Amino acid sequence: MRFALTSLDLETVTPHAGRCRSFLVFEAEAGDEPVKVKDLLLAEDQIFHVFESDGPHPLDEVKVVITGNAREKFIKKCASRGIQAVLTSETDPVAAIKGFFAGTLPAPAPLPEKCDHDH
Repeated sequence: MRFALTSLDLETVTPHAGRCRSFLVFEAEAGDEPVKVKDLLLAEDQIFHVFESDGPHPLDEVKVVITGNAREKFIKKCASRGIQAVLTSETDPVAAIKGFFAGTLPAPAPLPEKCDHDH
């Protein structure tokens, strides 16, 4: 199963999925050690905050996106593309994937009431 994890620094799981342009992509199955496949860098017009097309998207290759937080719009866009969005406060990518399989991921930190950008 292929996972994408939001990562501004390409090392840890970070929040704000809708605006994220960089993802860590892993291949993993329950009970196996997750293997990093690549870094995925989206173009500005491919971030889910602005992407409105029904056409292909680079995240279509994954089944699960793990992120520090996301708003409902991101979660719905993922679901419409067959991608499960999972929110957690876990920042270690491998631990996050293992926690996903084990059902032990910690809850995400609360979303701020307001974003630092216009909608």
